[in-house]
Amino acid sequence: MSDILIVDDERDIRELIADILKDEGFETRLAANSDQAVNELNEREPNLMILDIWLKDSRMDGIDILKQVKRNNPDVPVIIISGHGNIEIAVAAIRQGAYDFIEKPFNIDQLMVVINRAMETSRLRRENSNLRRGGERLGEMLGHSTAFKRLRDNLDKVSKSNGRVMLAGEPGTGKEMAARYIHAHSPRVNAPFITVPCATIEPERMEEVLFGRESLERGIEQGLLEAAHGGVIYFDEVGDMPLGTQPKILRVLTEQQFVRAGGSDRVRVDLRVISSTNRDLPTEIAAGRFRQELYDRLNVVPIAVPSLAERREDIAMLATHFIEQFHANQGLTPRELPEDTIAALQSMRWPGNIRQLRNVIERVLILAEGPGPIQPAELELQGATPDNRDALSLGPQITAMALREAREMFEREYLLAQINRFGGNISRTAQFVGMERSALHRKLKSLGVVGGVRAEDELMMGK
Repeated sequence: MSDILIVDDERDIRELIADILKDEGFETRLAANSDQAVNELNEREPNLMILDIWLKDSRMDGIDILKQVKRNNPDVPVIIISGHGNIEIAVAAIRQGAYDFIEKPFNIDQLMVVINRAMETSRLRRENSNLRRGGERLGEMLGHSTAFKRLRDNLDKVSKSNGRVMLAGEPGTGKEMAARYIHAHSPRVNAPFITVPCATIEPERMEEVLFGRESLERGIEQGLLEAAHGGVIYFDEVGDMPLGTQPKILRVLTEQQFVRAGGSDRVRVDLRVISSTNRDLPTEIAAGRFRQELYDRLNVVPIAVPSLAERREDIAMLATHFIEQFHANQGLTPRELPEDTIAALQSMRWPGNIRQLRNVIERVLILAEGPGPIQPAELELQGATPDNRDALSLGPQITAMALREAREMFEREYLLAQINRFGGNISRTAQFVGMERSALHRKLKSLGVVGGVRAEDELMMGK
């Protein structure tokens, strides 16, 4: 829940604003003077601060508090309110870093518009600050499967260039991690990496968020494109970018410059562009929802990010990494992954891919009744679902079969499940089921199993 700190020496005003915000679903804290405000800031950083510029019986006025917030809590937007407002005070507050200025008595609708915009700004700042601080490290770029190695090889190839990259894959596959991997291994590693979450920014706010704005009253407020100057701008789920914004982004890509909202000066930027999508953009283009010209500009180097179903061999490594991560970051008790639990993880359906796996592991650790090994039954309780395509679906018809036919059916279903579990790797499947690789290959051939075997395995076995 979003946390808003309201600082005003008039009790009625504090409580009126708090009541309005609570009705809108926000959590609020109140302070009547500068000391209380500083104490609240030190206790917990809010998502937004609403600050009266005149505070009776206080050591500091609103401008002094604003300066301290901008120094110690730079990601917190501050909305200044005052009953004695004039243009000079507004300009002074904006110059000191205030997000906006509202004069008492204020219109409630106007107040909510400014608050909602400021909250969106706060969220974007925090997301990008967390990424810059490495809040989500490259640890999720882990794996040893063939699909993962192919992905990493492709990322390494494009990292040293300045070419535009389009990452395509299902939700939760780690497309942003792949983008950050490119940035971390590029000559721009010490420059900003700025994420544009195209699916979550309100369409009517997209251009202001991207290009920034300027006015006599408010001064200059940078947009995300300007903040990314010299580094990487990452368009996350670019297929959700509003159609009206797309030609303007196309112009930026062509000219490497733009004009802020309300301004006239051209702002030049040096950007590397990486984008991602889980949509079929050619289909979106045919439907008139995405511009062909923008797609051509962004899709210089297309890279497919594999689903977790294509990386089943990596599941144990990823799950172990998440357990260690939650222990380090949240103090959750680490638990072991026994062989039967790993087998269950590898045979589950993961429509949410790596993100879903991470969420399931977190819930299992949070709701653990003891420190013992994680049991397979706990996984289903926390949202993981068995993949019926991998399960032994023998059914009641088995009772009508002869023993030899029933045994063949069981062996076929069992081996298909294990092959899928190990991503088609015959060598690892043979090791797990306790057979020589050549013997397993002969068994699969005798059972009529021809799918799921990787070409390199067939070559190694002399086919």
